[in-house]
Amino acid sequence: MTAAQFGSLWSAIEQLGRSKRTGGYRRFAWTQVDAELREWFAAECALRGLDLIEDRMGNQWGWSGDPDGAPGRGIVTGSHLDSVPDGGAFDGPLGVVSAFAAIDRLRARGWTPARPIGVVNFVDEEGARFGIACAGSRVITGAIAADRARSLTDTDGISMADAMRAAGRDPERIGRDPEALRRIGAFVELHIEQGRGLIHLHRPIAVGSHIWPHGRWRIDFPGEANHAGTTSLGDRHDAMLGYARTVLAARAAAQTHGCLATMAKVAVQPNGVNAIPSTVTGWLDCRGAEPEAVRAAVAHITTVAADSDATVTNESWTDATRFDDGLVVRLRKVLDDAPRLGTGAGHDAGILASAGIPSAMLFVRNPTGVSHSPQEWTDLDDCLAGVEALTSVLMDLTVDRS
Repeated sequence: MTAAQFGSLWSAIEQLGRSKRTGGYRRFAWTQVDAELREWFAAECALRGLDLIEDRMGNQWGWSGDPDGAPGRGIVTGSHLDSVPDGGAFDGPLGVVSAFAAIDRLRARGWTPARPIGVVNFVDEEGARFGIACAGSRVITGAIAADRARSLTDTDGISMADAMRAAGRDPERIGRDPEALRRIGAFVELHIEQGRGLIHLHRPIAVGSHIWPHGRWRIDFPGEANHAGTTSLGDRHDAMLGYARTVLAARAAAQTHGCLATMAKVAVQPNGVNAIPSTVTGWLDCRGAEPEAVRAAVAHITTVAADSDATVTNESWTDATRFDDGLVVRLRKVLDDAPRLGTGAGHDAGILASAGIPSAMLFVRNPTGVSHSPQEWTDLDDCLAGVEALTSVLMDLTVDRS
């Protein structure tokens, strides 16, 4: 595939969900933008003669070859197309575009795979709308129950079930999908690196080795609404003060325990400039290399929150995930001893790995190290290197070794 061909494939979705004001992307689950991205994916599958299958959660799978003819033998690649608020262009879409590009490159070389190849678009990987990351893969693996997924709400109070209905979906259909999982013999997700590891290694490609443990907590702070101009400081019950103390505690706990803690999402009621907040809801994201350190930090943070009578709800927790050792070794061998690289970012590959499906990741160099931001970037040459690496991996995994 030439640079022009890759650019043409990329440009088809480059402006979907992009803010003219910030340059960032707002691609949220079960919205009109999401529908347009799903239509693009379906069209690219049709263009290549891939059979499009949707699982019980609505994840899209484009198959070359019959994945049901030989259960467990399909080789799958792909990623997601949704984004965080004002996110970057490459987080997720690079893996999907590269998957289609790798299929094109295999066919241009006249390669006849001995195993079915699938391209997947997982829904709601970022969890930007409903708060649970990797919802698409969590639901089909049973990592989150269908009833809980349906009841999740966005900041406007719209449940996932209602959002799916508005998008023309049947929320009662969602749930664990062993049939979809049985088709997967191995999953390889290509993704932009969300840090500076490859910059320091002076390499364009790495093989993912593991994902740090991480979790998300919702913290609700009670208060009492009142007038900002007439209520004395002594008479105030300001929910924002408890939130502010907890934000500072999160930073201190992360430094003490050697992990990462972030409180970046907040909802305030009544959210008026001249009204004392009656309730503040903040979300804590905490992750680190060691689960004990993460849990210790969270314990400290939630203790501080409890001093303000806050209610803490653990919305998700994912243990440390190691990718399949045999698959990682094999990928590194194919890619001339590409370096191993761990990550603190969660991915659908990690959810599948936790469900017992052999999984691995390829990371493409990010020259700025910035992610979840409009400044996220990777060079075209590194994108093409990623496509070449993924193509080589697919060739190796689909060769006839009988």
